[in-house]
Amino acid sequence: MSERDDSGVRAAARRGAVCTVALAVASLIFSAPVLAHAGSLAGSLRSVPAPFWLVVVSGGGVVCVSFLLSAFVTDDETLDAFGRAGVRIGGLAGGVATAEAAFRLLGVAALVLVVAFGLFGPPVGIANLGVLLVWVGWWAGFTMVTYLVGNAWPLVNPWRTLGVALRGRFAVAERLSRPYPDRLGSWPSVVGLLGLVWLEVVSPLAADPRALAVVVVAYSLGTVGGAVVYGDAWFRRADPVARVFRLYGLLAPVQRGDDDGLSISVPGAGLARTRERLGADDVAFVVALLWVTTFDGLVVTVAWSRVLDVAAPAPTWLVNLTGIVAGYLLFLGGYRLAARVARRTADTYVTVGFVAGWFAPALVPIAAGYHLAHFLGYVVGLAPALVAVAASPLSPPANPSVLVVPAWFGGLQLAFVVLGHLLSVWVAHARAFDLFPGRLQPLRSEYPFVAVTVCYTMASLWVVAQPTVGGVAG
Repeated sequence: MSERDDSGVRAAARRGAVCTVALAVASLIFSAPVLAHAGSLAGSLRSVPAPFWLVVVSGGGVVCVSFLLSAFVTDDETLDAFGRAGVRIGGLAGGVATAEAAFRLLGVAALVLVVAFGLFGPPVGIANLGVLLVWVGWWAGFTMVTYLVGNAWPLVNPWRTLGVALRGRFAVAERLSRPYPDRLGSWPSVVGLLGLVWLEVVSPLAADPRALAVVVVAYSLGTVGGAVVYGDAWFRRADPVARVFRLYGLLAPVQRGDDDGLSISVPGAGLARTRERLGADDVAFVVALLWVTTFDGLVVTVAWSRVLDVAAPAPTWLVNLTGIVAGYLLFLGGYRLAARVARRTADTYVTVGFVAGWFAPALVPIAAGYHLAHFLGYVVGLAPALVAVAASPLSPPANPSVLVVPAWFGGLQLAFVVLGHLLSVWVAHARAFDLFPGRLQPLRSEYPFVAVTVCYTMASLWVVAQPTVGGVAG
């Protein structure tokens, strides 16, 4: 085949990929209705305009087709362009320094407001500024900004700001300082992330401002203490919140350079070009992030409420704990199995652990896509309440306004989930060609990961397509 013919095939493949994705998304949006949801403080039932079988089968099919089409893109020039193309903006040192100070002040002020209004503000969650700041402004809104725009959490992080201040001003903090123990690795962040989501599910943190304030204070004490003792290594290895935002930040188009400048590139390029070696503990954290976004949606479905009914008289907290651990082990086991099979299909001497760590960044777009599907309607619906309560936090409206998103919004939820998985396939494709030589070996290494991605896709879409019962914050 001539070079001209080869380029023509690639161009046709790219056009076919665009058409296929467009048709698949359209089929998800313009079909007959079933119920699905997005989390809210008060819970919701929402119609997603697609029959159940079409939601699950077409979502998995789109991922398969996208891999087949991406297989036509095997030249290094195109793959390198995905990871390296972009615009660099330099000469921002002065502006960055000012922004850093402003962000740090904003983060500490927000933490103080959350604790103060949680302890002393209105007892109703939807009328309490602290509750709305945590769930609507931070965990939903700020997280979306992180993976859609860029990661500002290292600057906003109030616990990092307080930890640095204490380490620099008090001699006792210097005496407590010590290296982070390597034997712990990143496992504390894995346990912490699963524990935080489990606590959110089993406790009334979205409805009880006092309980939320107590949890925030306890978390603050532990995190600031870790920062004082172990320094910045605490946030790199042990703090689950900082690690979540760091992973989501790699997905964002805006990245901060070493020279205090900014670079704007294709979404996911940061994940494709990262060369950080991920160990088993880091892989476990990435899979935990993927699982908790799914579990957070699962627990508000009618299907999960039936599980709780069947498991009675076992306490709800125990059933939820069993569910989050069992589901996590299932997701982790599936991914580890894919890595083991990928090593065989690629016929490589690279270890299974290295293969698992190399492809783990490709899971982040899946988590982000589900988070966006789960929380965008939540933010849109509760944004008027946040604005109204923020305007008068001491005497908020008794019943703040809440928007009801239109029925077609459910189609966007499904599209976000599918698009996240499509980006995941492309990131894995780019990373495969970075790791393995030739053209056939990288493609063979992708087969098991595409299979497990299809399973993740269908599971996520199944959760989104379930009717829901009374709500939680997420």
